[in-house]
Amino acid sequence: MPEPYQFQIFRCKGFCPVCVGIDTSQTVKILKEIYPDLDSEKAIMGSLVFCIHHKQGCKWSDELRKLKAHLNTCKHDAAACPNKCGSQIPRIMMTDHLQYTCTQRRAKCEFCNSEFSGQGLEEHAGTCSQEPIYCEAKCGVRVLRGRMSMHKNKDCAKRLRRCAHCQREFSADTLNLHGASCPRAPIPCPQRCDVAPIARADMEAHLRDECKALAVACTFKEAGCRFKGPRHLLESHLESNAAAHLSLMVALAGRQGQQIQMLKNAVAKLSTNYTGTLLWKITDWSAKMAEAKSKDGLELVSPPFFTSQYGYKLQASMFLNGNGPGEGTHVSVYIKVLPGEYDALLKWPFSHSITFTLFEQGVPNGQGGVAESFVPDPSWENFQRPSLEPDQLGFGFPRFISHELLNRRPFVKEDTVFLRVKVDPSKIVAV
Repeated sequence: MPEPYQFQIFRCKGFCPVCVGIDTSQTVKILKEIYPDLDSEKAIMGSLVFCIHHKQGCKWSDELRKLKAHLNTCKHDAAACPNKCGSQIPRIMMTDHLQYTCTQRRAKCEFCNSEFSGQGLEEHAGTCSQEPIYCEAKCGVRVLRGRMSMHKNKDCAKRLRRCAHCQREFSADTLNLHGASCPRAPIPCPQRCDVAPIARADMEAHLRDECKALAVACTFKEAGCRFKGPRHLLESHLESNAAAHLSLMVALAGRQGQQIQMLKNAVAKLSTNYTGTLLWKITDWSAKMAEAKSKDGLELVSPPFFTSQYGYKLQASMFLNGNGPGEGTHVSVYIKVLPGEYDALLKWPFSHSITFTLFEQGVPNGQGGVAESFVPDPSWENFQRPSLEPDQLGFGFPRFISHELLNRRPFVKEDTVFLRVKVDPSKIVAV
């Protein structure tokens, strides 16, 4: 045993009140049976001991014979609850027990002042109708529990309310904001016509098609008519000004035609080839060949192209069934010089070499084909400065490729033929 529990005459055998917590008189009786010697008894009862509650904080220590009397007043020793709830409570905790935890205590609810036993108060807590609690809808308001149902139905800013016009539901604090934009809310006509209030969503159609007070422009406004007045006067205006409107429309059509032509010219200029090389893709070859064989002198012409931005303007042409010596047996190709915007600044006659190439398609070892070139003779009329006459003569090869060779080798694929016309860039005259 620890040193404080060792006596002078004998060591503790497990019978002291410190060890077993039994009544001191019972301890003395047991000791008398074991140690009938009065001197020994006196020595034992005079031994120094600590309170059995020293670990709970009691600082008492004295002779063993005084332990019982101390325990009757020790604040750490357990005593029966005076309310007879059946609990053994340390004296130091008795006040709190009687006030807060005793099931037989009498207490009043702080909200409704009703008196309950301890257990009844615990059951009452959380159900008291007079207790203020925050609204369950999280509107931020504290309301007595008994009035919560009324608050949620009548006063809560977060309760759901139905719009009287569109029948959609909104929280009460946003309903007014919705009303300012509700598409079905009736509003008066801004032109103050005699029609009853109209749904906001229908107002635009009313102003456009029905409102008699709205000032409308003439339907020929884009043509230049400046009439603007009440809708009911528009019909009479149209009847009385039919001739004037017709004149305005004719003038408008003329202006639009000029604009269309300007746009066409701009588009054509953007799509013009200024590289000096034309790659001409001819589709529907079979149909065009059949047409060429059935019509004499049928000529296909390419889009115009230029040797440079300010250079010569050229155009290629093709006779699928041949022309001149090649008629009926060959494909003929020609080049002609067209009148250009900058001809006055160029050197004449045209003297750059030109090469025609008809490509084979799908050749495994690279691009193959048939090519013919020539350098214009300065004396040839075809390459002098062109006049504005549309029938300017062309120059080329009437027997460029035979029909037999054209069909034997892969010049035609997917009913398409590719012909390249290239001007030698090394001989282009720069200005």
